[in-house]
Amino acid sequence: MSALTSPLFLGLDVGTQGCKAIVYNAKENKVVSRGSYSYEILKSDVPGRAEQHPSLWIEGGVAALNEALKTVDRKSVKALSISGQQHGFVPVDKSGQVIRNAKLWCDVESAKEAEDLSKQWDWTLVPGFTASKILWLKNNEPENFSKLAKVLLPHDYFNYYLTGRYCMEAGDASGTGLFDTAKRTYDSQRLGSIDSSLEDKFPQLIGPNEVVGTLRAEVAQELGLAGDVQVAPGSGDNQMSALGAGAVHEGTWVMSLGTSGTLFGLSTKPVLDPSGAVSPFCDATGSWLPLLCTMNCTTVTEEVRKSFGLDHETITALAEKEPAGSHGVNFLPYITGERTPNWPHSSGVITGLRPGNMRPGLLYRAAMEGATFSLLAGLKKMEGYGVKAQEIRVVGGGSKNRLWRRIIADSFQLPLRFPTEPESAALGAALQAAAVHAGIATPEFIDSHSPPLADLVVEPDASKKDAYEAAFQRHYQIGNQIFEPSN
Repeated sequence: MSALTSPLFLGLDVGTQGCKAIVYNAKENKVVSRGSYSYEILKSDVPGRAEQHPSLWIEGGVAALNEALKTVDRKSVKALSISGQQHGFVPVDKSGQVIRNAKLWCDVESAKEAEDLSKQWDWTLVPGFTASKILWLKNNEPENFSKLAKVLLPHDYFNYYLTGRYCMEAGDASGTGLFDTAKRTYDSQRLGSIDSSLEDKFPQLIGPNEVVGTLRAEVAQELGLAGDVQVAPGSGDNQMSALGAGAVHEGTWVMSLGTSGTLFGLSTKPVLDPSGAVSPFCDATGSWLPLLCTMNCTTVTEEVRKSFGLDHETITALAEKEPAGSHGVNFLPYITGERTPNWPHSSGVITGLRPGNMRPGLLYRAAMEGATFSLLAGLKKMEGYGVKAQEIRVVGGGSKNRLWRRIIADSFQLPLRFPTEPESAALGAALQAAAVHAGIATPEFIDSHSPPLADLVVEPDASKKDAYEAAFQRHYQIGNQIFEPSN
């Protein structure tokens, strides 16, 4: 059966910098078309403010979808799903209109509110989470707060645009700070602590296999799709990236090496870390998705590379000549401060230097090891909650560096695999749409429609285990000595 007549499914990732759309052919288990649309965060002179108007997401999403649909039979599309940037606060009034710009995950204007709620709840709430943004609106824009009828997250708002229905699912809802992750329902006590009317303003929760609805007539016309196209629940971008990387069973974890570093994987039980280091997320399948995010990853290695004026290949070749553990040199990678550990005022530190150690390859390797150890500390913390990793699927720009792959495999002592689809969140959305349309649980569907992986498997070298464990212990102890506030 050709791609033109096979059932097709759409996945759309609504991000901070733009929208990415893919068209997925389930029978052939492959992406057959793509589209994208770029935009920016609104410029502001207000410190910590990061906002976008939700109409920008609709404009970008429709444009990306239409680009992806140009080369396929639009009438073959059966369902779609939305992946969205997490934590953003979309305030909607009683007529369904957006009251003001959405405050995004990276907006920290609500730092004071986050601090106040953390003390009240005895749980570390970072400013990125939605709860602090809602309290900020109440404290700073009471007139707008008085108009608030519904609290939506970015992907919820897109679902509302597509179907006219207000709803939320557990994966994205668990990033609000107002969700009881263990019970997979809203936390009435926390909601009430912000405002007595707030619980009524949160939409109905739906399950991971439910259909939100079908397309509104004007949306179907705008996209050239049939009116009976189903809209699957969608979820946050991390939850959808897990689906797109095939991480739908315990033991398979995903690591992303970008400007920031992230590590997450499915758990069959909730992981509730009161320090806030491990985000207490639900996943998009009915399980949980503990997640760690560090602020300093590829930015640290790039800082070293650019300082010596070398290209990637040259400095990597030099670093490969240096031993595991970098001759006792540790690079604490906190050049922009750090959220995990919660050391916002920390800085980059190089320790263990001896005469002749200021070599580009040695410092480059130490930077890679430092960024890796920050993620390893997170995994060790999660292991304390009974979570175990058996394999890591590595994505992001840093995953292309052969030495970094080797350092991760040897320091984690786990095998690495490499997903080949660059838009894992959009693919995850399309896979969910196909599963929901077929009436099959998403993990079961993905088991029979595995996302593509490179043939390469990087196995750990057991002979390097002790060297990396010693280097990790130095990293951990030095960081705590310098940056951990004294009791």
